[in-house]
Amino acid sequence: MRASTRNCPSRAVRIICQSTIQQVQDIIATQLSVDPSTVQPETKFSELGADSLDTVEIVMSLEEKFGVSIGEQDAENISTVKQVADLIEKESSA
Repeated sequence: MRASTRNCPSRAVRIICQSTIQQVQDIIATQLSVDPSTVQPETKFSELGADSLDTVEIVMSLEEKFGVSIGEQDAENISTVKQVADLIEKESSA
């Protein structure tokens, strides 16, 4: 399972980004009871069978895990695993 690092500028930051993406993938796989190998950075939640309630539960789990707050408007605009990982990185560094 390779994580995309396109938006991670330095090697040290890429390691953090990969760690975040991996943790996000694991949480999503657990929440949706899907094979972790099906949860890739560009995978859309809808492709995993997630409905709006599932997405809310995923966001809540991620907020708790990473100690961040994801606004309702940001949450509504998230459709892929990578988008949520990027948002967590952004909120963590704010």
